[in-house]
Amino acid sequence: MRQWTVDAFASGPFRGNQACVLEPLDAWPDAAWMQALAAENNQAETAFLLKTRDPARFGLRWFTPALEVPLCGHATLGSGHVLFSELGLAGDQVVFDTQSGPLTVRRAGALYEMDFPAQPPRRIETPPGLAQALGAEPVEVWAGPYLVAVMADEAAVRGLAPDIKALHDVSRATTLGRGNVGVAALADAGGGYDVVDRFFAPGSGIDEDPATGSLHCILTPLFADKLGRPRLRFHQAYPGRGGDLECEHRGDRVLLCGRAVTILEASLRIAP
Repeated sequence: MRQWTVDAFASGPFRGNQACVLEPLDAWPDAAWMQALAAENNQAETAFLLKTRDPARFGLRWFTPALEVPLCGHATLGSGHVLFSELGLAGDQVVFDTQSGPLTVRRAGALYEMDFPAQPPRRIETPPGLAQALGAEPVEVWAGPYLVAVMADEAAVRGLAPDIKALHDVSRATTLGRGNVGVAALADAGGGYDVVDRFFAPGSGIDEDPATGSLHCILTPLFADKLGRPRLRFHQAYPGRGGDLECEHRGDRVLLCGRAVTILEASLRIAP
């Protein structure tokens, strides 16, 4: 069996977020086997694809090293990239059936464009302990599937060195979710993007994620409203890598656009 490692939402090699993508399977393996392989890969996500009768439609599931997740942007982009660029899928669009409903990846010039559900957050009071866990005071706090802290400026986002355990506890208590936190701010002028952000995901077994599609399903409607326009450029400022996304808010959907680069092709010597 073949497997590819892809840098997704990447401006070039060794940027963006890594995903492992397994070649399409005829049947879902046992979940424990998929989880074990994801733990072995030890990347943010490993994507598993299932063949259907339609050559441009696949089942898709995502596993972190710790658990299966209901939505993952970068590994969906990586899966589309593998099907188009490595396996020669014809046409310009592929559909994935997932826990979050049908998701599409479309080739759009040098970019891949994904159609995801929008998840607009609601504004809340700053939860007790959040500023202490972040090590900085947020300007605003919003809640959706993740907790989102809006900071004063780009420097505040880039300079964070949070207490990950405390951040997990505060977010989990506030959202009743896994305990993941996004932080964001309007970008400095001249940087080539509108918003800078980071994502701390201890509830998914990842202290900090390099480039996160699902976070931008929350941030895109939030900042589209703040800036008064639907299409925005985001830079996820993971130290040493960084991811770049172009996003557009369209009602109850968000278009997530980015590039992908294949880094590695491997042959697994085990099978489900």
